[in-house]
Amino acid sequence: MKITHTEIYRFSIPMEPFVIATGTMDYAQNTFIRVYTDSGIYGVGECSAFPMIVGETQDTCLALAKDFARLWKGKDPLAIAERLAELDAYVARNSTIKSAFDLALHDLAAKHADMPLYRFLGGEARNVVTDITVGIASPEIMATKALAFKNQGADVLKIKLGKKPAEDIERIAAIRQAVGETLSIRIDANQGWSYHEAVAALRGLQPFNIQFCEQPMRSYNDHLLPRLRKETTIPLMADESCYDHRDAERLAIQGACDYINIKFSKSGGIAEAMRIQQAAADHQIPCMIGGMLESRLALSAKVHFAFAAPNVRFFDMDTCMLGHLEDPVIDGVRFDGYRLSLPELPGIGADVDDAFLTTCERWEV
Repeated sequence: MKITHTEIYRFSIPMEPFVIATGTMDYAQNTFIRVYTDSGIYGVGECSAFPMIVGETQDTCLALAKDFARLWKGKDPLAIAERLAELDAYVARNSTIKSAFDLALHDLAAKHADMPLYRFLGGEARNVVTDITVGIASPEIMATKALAFKNQGADVLKIKLGKKPAEDIERIAAIRQAVGETLSIRIDANQGWSYHEAVAALRGLQPFNIQFCEQPMRSYNDHLLPRLRKETTIPLMADESCYDHRDAERLAIQGACDYINIKFSKSGGIAEAMRIQQAAADHQIPCMIGGMLESRLALSAKVHFAFAAPNVRFFDMDTCMLGHLEDPVIDGVRFDGYRLSLPELPGIGADVDDAFLTTCERWEV
């Protein structure tokens, strides 16, 4: 099997503005690709650029996608490790756009084997229930949204924080009062606090039964994470501090975190995500699968990964529920409330409606 050509799309999805500590997104800056072969099948991939976190934009992803497509033309897509190594040799980092190409290869390989991707990866279907995220706003607005999610059947809330500690404590106090004590609450500061702010915030939040705090400080303060863990009873989860399995090893050896959040946009896709969850498992550190603002296509790939990655214990897979105003995906992951399931289709089992793609800027390489 050889790659013949690749279609690349500016896959912009309009959405309600979503606010976190490092910025606001009013549309999903995604890239969608189809990698075609001479065997008559193609693989699909998608990535979602989040410039203020990973440092890539939709335009940088599109520019490199054209280079990657040229690099792979005429080569064997089933040699996944070799193809991905070529991308790493061509350009450092840029893990977001690399993840789209990683997904396309895995989709192709599983389709070639006529298996759902999770079975191709050696996994089994299991119970996956996502949290639902409340973006930063006033305590009153956040409490109202949290209560609405509870009334819709949510079991776990993820609350965005990372502003002034006193204000963040007020936000959680209002939310906890609104939803009661039974709902699980996890928080994500998105690197918004300094060390001293993190100490103040986490100490102040301890009475509110917080499941864990994700990425309290900038990643350049990783050396302070072991100290911070001793200042609070709230477990810490590394997100922007962990891009690959070497980061996972470093954090584990330093005693810097209790959990690790895996995202394809950071790991470069499924292959490295598997290495991260295994490295974390070797040190008894459970993982979460999260994401940026992907559509249900990349979300489907994340569920396949979750089925095949036993050390993934937490699920933050609400990306397309966060105000996406269009859903152009065919088949793929299904929602039953906040419970996710997959169709028994070959590969990722999802594609994008051609009618939607006619509205997208397109390149063929």
